[in-house]
Amino acid sequence: MKLTLQSLQRMSLMALVAVVCLTAQAQNFPSKTIRIVEPAGPGSAVDTAVRDILPALNEGFGQQVIIDNKPGGNSTIGAREVVRAPADGYTIFHGNINNALNDLSTNVNNNCCRLGEALVPVMRLFSTPLVLVVNPNVKARTLKEFLALAKSEPDVLTYASGGPGSITQLLGELVKSKAGVSIQEVPYKAIGAELPDVMAGHVNAAYLAPVVVAQLIKSGKLIALGIASPKRLSLLSDVPTFAEAGLPNVEAAGWNGIFLPSGTAAPVVNRVFKEFTKALSSPAAKAHGAEMGYEYGSESPEEFNLFIKSEISKWGQVVKEAKIKLE
Repeated sequence: MKLTLQSLQRMSLMALVAVVCLTAQAQNFPSKTIRIVEPAGPGSAVDTAVRDILPALNEGFGQQVIIDNKPGGNSTIGAREVVRAPADGYTIFHGNINNALNDLSTNVNNNCCRLGEALVPVMRLFSTPLVLVVNPNVKARTLKEFLALAKSEPDVLTYASGGPGSITQLLGELVKSKAGVSIQEVPYKAIGAELPDVMAGHVNAAYLAPVVVAQLIKSGKLIALGIASPKRLSLLSDVPTFAEAGLPNVEAAGWNGIFLPSGTAAPVVNRVFKEFTKALSSPAAKAHGAEMGYEYGSESPEEFNLFIKSEISKWGQVVKEAKIKLE
């Protein structure tokens, strides 16, 4: 009994020392370089968006903030690296909607990186709605004409997607379901990889980020039929929303945000939230966001977590109804 009591006392002392050490680390955070793991390649839209606010982050944290690109695996490779990192705030994950959609997969290899569990949501950085574009050779200049053409010629029209489980595939299937049409999917290895084939006319349509296609639309190389957004964008003010174009309740956006490994101390989470919020609120960031068609996030970690859950629920229903297999 005496030995057991002594053991409990030692365990309690060790736990107390651990708490004191963690508290001290949190109070001194940050004291060295901070690394942001980016699951997309250098020069991609999400990569560039974070690089644009690096000067503000460097100033706010008082330490150098660097970006470490770890693309691949539908954003899983980068996520897995952050999950394995110490939960001390020095390794930050710039996750995106792919990571949320990965949580719908039955593949046990994805279970390591579940949002809200292995990775703690801190805040949403920005969202950008997807725009439906078609090659000029398609005999449709409005969404209604495109859907009427799809009804008259089932499985003749094609749309490009970023592959199984991508937001572009899920939006394409949602449009088909809501409109009652049959359009053939042409999957690509990544979102954006389909653009050359759409421009060449090898694929009829695609759902892409406005900033990617804005100049192509204005030059007439692509035709925009609608934006999957509740309101129009200043970047493409002449393009109607899906609801305005005759297809209500169809909205989809690519979004991304900041995450930390589970177990990160609350003061560290709060500091990371504070500095990213400050960086996004600068006049330069706001002007850049308007230019790129971005909607910057400002949710608290709790609100961001609820947003992610709503996205998983929404797209999970689409996966179920369309009988999409996510492995």
